[in-house]
Amino acid sequence: MQILLKGGILLTEDHSPKRMDLFIDGNQISQIAEKIRVESEYVVNCENKIVSPGFVNMHNHVSMTNMRTLLDDMQFSKFLEAGFKLDAVRTDEDVYYGSKLGIAEMLRKGTTTFLDMYYGEDMVAKAAKEAGIRSYLGWSIVNKNQTTQKGEPLKNAEEFIKKFRGDELVTPLPAPHGIYSCDRDDLMASKEIADRYDLPYTIHLSENRREVYDVVKKEKKRPVEYLEGLGFLSNRLIAAHAIYVTLNEIKIMGRIGMTVVNNPVSNMKLANGNFVPAIEMIQHGINFTLGTDSAATGNSMDMLENAKLASLLQKNYREEGAVFPPSQVLDFMTKNPWKVLGKNSGILREGALADVTIVGGGVGQIPLRKDNAERILIYSSNGNDVEHTIVNGKLLYSQGKYQGMDLDDLRMKNEKIFDRYNSLMNS
Repeated sequence: MQILLKGGILLTEDHSPKRMDLFIDGNQISQIAEKIRVESEYVVNCENKIVSPGFVNMHNHVSMTNMRTLLDDMQFSKFLEAGFKLDAVRTDEDVYYGSKLGIAEMLRKGTTTFLDMYYGEDMVAKAAKEAGIRSYLGWSIVNKNQTTQKGEPLKNAEEFIKKFRGDELVTPLPAPHGIYSCDRDDLMASKEIADRYDLPYTIHLSENRREVYDVVKKEKKRPVEYLEGLGFLSNRLIAAHAIYVTLNEIKIMGRIGMTVVNNPVSNMKLANGNFVPAIEMIQHGINFTLGTDSAATGNSMDMLENAKLASLLQKNYREEGAVFPPSQVLDFMTKNPWKVLGKNSGILREGALADVTIVGGGVGQIPLRKDNAERILIYSSNGNDVEHTIVNGKLLYSQGKYQGMDLDDLRMKNEKIFDRYNSLMNS
């Protein structure tokens, strides 16, 4: 497929937006210039629009989209309890249709790549491949005495990795759920799988006070210190949340070169309190990224909503308006994820993978100029302002239309699943 993007304001890697044309040939950005004169299958008029590297959602449980609103307004411990109750009755079909719905939402809101954590990731992979989105799918590893999975989680994870390893769009990986749901052997076996297949791996870490206090009580160490002592940490580890960490823990993570995922909407809605010490993390070498978490916690998968709130929370807590400017926040959801995910994406550069998001210049983006384009994107836009989403050189979402997706069928299937869950919750 060839796509010519005409006259848009391109968000460049040096944060000097330029009004340029961009030509996509196959799955790569082939040419960027002021005027490109080529024949193309698709020509998209991007005048008065922002052309951005595709957004990367670094933490999700996408198949839980059909649980949206069922777990609202609960304390975190009750949320986990209710979530596991629903997990126990989910079918492969539930996971597949929930994933398809979540992927449709992400494409609609400009996400071109997502990192997931759940069981039944073969169903998520099926949905992702059909939709054409780029995905990193972590099979959730939970202690066999706690799991709702069929079979043994570690074996399930490795079989999943063997099945999808080398796929163009789906990268399988191990995902130990958390310290509170994995014992030492689970954690180290997960790390061993990641090492053997040279993969990133992901975990929930220090998401709330109780989790931290329980680890300290049991292990006499804080979570990051405990994991370091096990030899679990590496520069391929992606830690979701990491809210309650000390400066010493930050230094450990930075020295190792870990990645942290901030999920501000989900963290606030679950009332986990506090805020991620992001500035200290970045100062000490941690690779900082953003995610939405699931639609069962944050209720939407809008990366622009999370980007704005990530910035505002830091400004508010620190009483310093200059921190987390849009140029820096943009990197969190475009360039930084690829430092650990390892592909040539996240930038608008000739030869890079053609993962591109185009945000329309509607009334909420006026006045849009080159010198304020990043600020318009982060402070003035949301996912509903996205007009086109291109993944791997294919136009998957364009002005209300999806490539190969029947939204009416998805709505009907997921509403039936939701109604079944709702009855269970109320029984």
